[in-house]
Amino acid sequence: MRPKLTDVAKEAGVSPTTVSRVINNYGYLSEETKNKVFQAMKKLNYQPNTVARSLQGKQTNLIGAIFPSVSNPFFGELIEKIENRLFLSGYKTILCNSADNREKERSYINMLIANQVDGIIAGTHNLGIKEYDQFGLPIISFDRYLSDNIPIVSSDNHQGGELAVQELYQNGARNIYLFASSNKPNSPTHRRRTGYLEAMAQLSLEPHVKDIPFEMLPSVKSLTIRQILSSEKIDGIFCTDDLTALIVLQQAKELGIKVPQELKVIGYDGTKFIQNYHPELSTIEQPIEDIAQLLVELLLKRITDKKVQLEKHYMLPIKLIRSKSTSQFVD
Repeated sequence: MRPKLTDVAKEAGVSPTTVSRVINNYGYLSEETKNKVFQAMKKLNYQPNTVARSLQGKQTNLIGAIFPSVSNPFFGELIEKIENRLFLSGYKTILCNSADNREKERSYINMLIANQVDGIIAGTHNLGIKEYDQFGLPIISFDRYLSDNIPIVSSDNHQGGELAVQELYQNGARNIYLFASSNKPNSPTHRRRTGYLEAMAQLSLEPHVKDIPFEMLPSVKSLTIRQILSSEKIDGIFCTDDLTALIVLQQAKELGIKVPQELKVIGYDGTKFIQNYHPELSTIEQPIEDIAQLLVELLLKRITDKKVQLEKHYMLPIKLIRSKSTSQFVD
């Protein structure tokens, strides 16, 4: 059987990324590392793909997109808009669904390198993966810190958390709970949490935070939310994602809790799916079209000129969509 690049990496005790960089003479590598790779190639009689090597220094017009889940309406809509913009600019997209799996994401990174992509747009949840700062490709991150050298595009999550609390408060809620889908310091939902906490402090209200992981099975999430609604005195809930907010509305209805008279609920993301099929939900809308446009524009700038100076963080404004889940005066 013909040896693969991954076989060489295993034999040399290095990553497939390093083997690719040695083969293509890309970036700085120590002589010791190069010798290990060359010795492994010789031992396994590995012959690099000459077609792939001939592309070194040339564009393939391929872009990698690594995101947690295309089943999430927000990511599905964002990826669609990114792909459309890249296609109009002459690029094809390789979509990688990383889920909540660090090793799966790392495997996809190595696959994208092997396919000689021109750049990567990353919106992954698996923080701190060192490969992002090693292989030297143009990368733009959506809403995640990956490296000091990788620009971030996001919406103003902190302001979104504050705005959600203000909407609930202005409509009469005082026992306002946060249902947070993540508690990772560098995640976007964590900044929504800090916005919530600061707004509650400014209003002299006691914060109540419930961690309800996004990856929790819907059936388990429903039972958890039902138990909270049944056992605690709540008149306002800010959910850091719209799908959790919909489960809250469903459980409130089954428990006979009137929305918004007895319980006010607001979500986050504001996708077209939510606006079209669940217009009753108040939510904080992220500017998905603008996010996609900026991600693509920045990546193409870096592909064209790897030395171009980009900001570390580009933050776009959010918007409140008020509806019947927070105000009974909305038509």
